[in-house]
This record gives sequence, structure tokens and C-alpha cells, in this order.
Amino acid sequence: MKELTNTQALKEKLTEAGVKYAIASYVDIHGVTKGKFVPVAHLGQMMEGSELYTGAALDGVPQDISDDEVASMPDPDGLAICPWNRQLAWFPGNLFLNGEPFEACSRNILRRQLTAAADMGYRFNLGIETEFFLFRNTEDGGFAPLSERDTLGKPCYDPRTLMDNLPILDELVDAMNELGWDVYSFDHEDANGQFETDFKYADALTMSDRLVFFRMMANEIARKHGAFASFMPKPFADRTGSGAHYNMSLADLKTGENLFEPRGDDLHNCGISKIAYHFTAGVLKHGAAISAVIAPTVNSYKRLVRQGSMSGSTWAPVFMCYGSNNRTNMIRIPGMGGRIECRAADIACNPYLGSALILAAGLEGIREGLDAGAPHHENMYNYSDAEIAERGIEYLPRNLGEAVEAFEADPLAKEVFGEAMFKSFTEYKKAEWESYQNHVSSWEVDRYLKMF
Repeated sequence: MKELTNTQALKEKLTEAGVKYAIASYVDIHGVTKGKFVPVAHLGQMMEGSELYTGAALDGVPQDISDDEVASMPDPDGLAICPWNRQLAWFPGNLFLNGEPFEACSRNILRRQLTAAADMGYRFNLGIETEFFLFRNTEDGGFAPLSERDTLGKPCYDPRTLMDNLPILDELVDAMNELGWDVYSFDHEDANGQFETDFKYADALTMSDRLVFFRMMANEIARKHGAFASFMPKPFADRTGSGAHYNMSLADLKTGENLFEPRGDDLHNCGISKIAYHFTAGVLKHGAAISAVIAPTVNSYKRLVRQGSMSGSTWAPVFMCYGSNNRTNMIRIPGMGGRIECRAADIACNPYLGSALILAAGLEGIREGLDAGAPHHENMYNYSDAEIAERGIEYLPRNLGEAVEAFEADPLAKEVFGEAMFKSFTEYKKAEWESYQNHVSSWEVDRYLKMF
């Protein structure tokens, strides 16, 4: 009766707000929102899982065409009335199969790890920095920044081009704040047409919901202005790419106290606690496998290089190490301390899968008391390969193929993903890498067609 009452109250709330359709949503392997539109009059049955989906119709949902359909069970706590079209209400959902949680659902995979953290007395807090591009289509079939004066070699923090894009960004920020996300800054980033919004952290499930919704929302708002938002990690070879830096901490489940804040237990004077160092060690131990999930595309690894930007640096990590306020490490500890930042994640990631695997690795580090070693405060880009080897530091995978091999070889990946999603993710990404290797690029044609 309580659930019926709550659903009725929700239905009345949406009706009063002018909502006509509810979206019973979930995500595919890429973290892209999928779903059906349901008239609000049928909200009750939607909330009970009436909307069924054929998993085999989507990328990476491990089902055969002969399998029973999966049902999306909407989470009312994640409700978002779409600011660009208030006739629509979006609900993140957990997939169920025959009345039981579907093991291979991205959101369910994260929820399992959040339960494991809760069993240890922790809440996993996460903040994700959203970097993305705003482009317009050009007459020659290409694309370009919206502003004609967005041509600087070092465009970072340029207020002029930020103002040129303000009609879109202002509407986007207003929408985020309407949803209660508390945006505290936004800026022009280091590539032409690239921007970042920063907003308050939340628990990892809420933040993951927000990221997948953000990508949809940014594109819908951009379209209203004759533009499009791109979440391709690195669209320009000579410019920086778009990260989605994971800012992470654990809180005491009962008191809410930030357990990454040092209490006389800062082993290396970096501004974090002993438990945070153990968490960091776990992430670094599984860093190669994690890379396949948080940097999930062929293009992702064009971002994870030492140089290649006209502005002088890619600002992206290359090494599996950590340090204080140092952007060349996989794990950075910001100057204020109390949290750690994984800089290898990019904006194309599935945040449910990425945060699930990182959390599992971090919890392993805590349980086993793993040692993160000494921090690196120096610019790691300046070391030669030989010097890196002498220090016992490992590189992040150089390409998607290496990353998927590491993922497949790491037992933690299968444990976290479950058998079906582990197999599906591995096979899909192997096929993606093979397709890329077999592709003949314009670079090859330009270089070799008449070379001999």
C-alpha cells in the first residue's frame, strides 16, 4: 500500500509539473541512455517494471535473441524532469530478468560494489568533471568550434570565446542547477571548442546517473542552438582531449565523516589518510584493467600520451603512479587533500562500470593493507623510458588492445562484472580494436600510396 501511495503521489507531482511522458531508462555497454516513453497515466505499471527490452538489440547487453526480455525498474530517487522539454521525466533504471536483478546491468554492477562498501561501513562519494566539445557542422561535411575567434594556440580560460558559447552554456548550467547539481564553475578548456562544468560531488550511484543524463542533456540543449556536443575523448590530434576525472573519497556510512581526511595518519604528507593510501594502492594495482573501462575507446589512448598538444602538454597521465597536486600521475591528490583524483578516466566512459571497478580495487587495497609506495611530486613526463623502468613504474596501457588484454587477465574484473558482462565487454572491445587495426586511414594513404 505504501508503494502504491508513493507512486500515486509521484504521478500527481509529475502531472502538476506538466509532464506527459516518463522515460523508463537504462544504459548500454557505453553508458548511453536507452528507454521507452510511457504516458504518465501508466506511471504505476512502469514503476513495477512493465517496460521490457530485447537486450540483444543493443551493444554489449549479453543476451541472445531467444532470451527473455529484460525489464527496467525505474529508481524514483533519480527522477529528473528534463529542463529542455518539461513534458519529459527521466528515470534511471535497474534491469531485471524474470523478477531478479539482471547480473549484467551496468547499474546493478555498481550497486553490488556499493553494497560491498556498505558492508565495510563506507559510502563511496564521487565527483566527475565533465569536459566536452561544442561544435557546428560545416558545409564541407566537417565540424568546427562555434566561435570564429576560437583559434588561439592556448585557448584555456579565454573569457571571450566562453562568452561566444554562453547561450548554450548558460542554458546548460541553468538546467544543471534546476536539477539541484550545484554548479560552482565552468570554463573554456585547453582545446578549441572545449569546455568544462564543475558541480558538487554526490554518492557514486547518483553521480553516475548524472553523467549519463548530462551527456544527453548537453546534446539536446546544443541542438536547440544549431550545434552539437561531442564526448569523443580526442577529436583533434594536436589538441588536448576530454577527461572525466573521478574525484573520490569514502565516508563513514553512519556519521558521514570523510575517511580520506587525515587524522594524524598522513603517511606521506599529501593531505590524505592511511585508508586513502591503501585505496590508492588498490587502484594502482589494477590500473591496467581499470584503464579498459574508464578509457574505453580506441580514441581514448590518443589522449593518454605525454605530448601532442599545441599548447605544450596533454595534461593526461601516462604512468600508473600517484602524487600530490601533480597532473602527470594516474592518481592525483589535489592541494586541499581529503580526496584522490583518477585522471585516466575520459568523458566517453560508462561511469557505472568505471566507478564499480575502481571501488572494488580500492576496497581490496584497504582490506589487504596495500602499500601505495612513495608519491611522485615531479613532472613524470620528463623521465626517459629507462628512468621510468629504473624506478619500477609501469605505464598505463598504450592502446585499447593492451588495455583489454589487461582487463581479461585480471580476476578482479570478472569478479566485479560477473561472467556474462565480463565476456560481453571483452569480446566487444576486442572486436572494436580489431576493426580499428584493419581500417585503412587517410594518414596511411597520404603517406604510402605514392611513396614507393
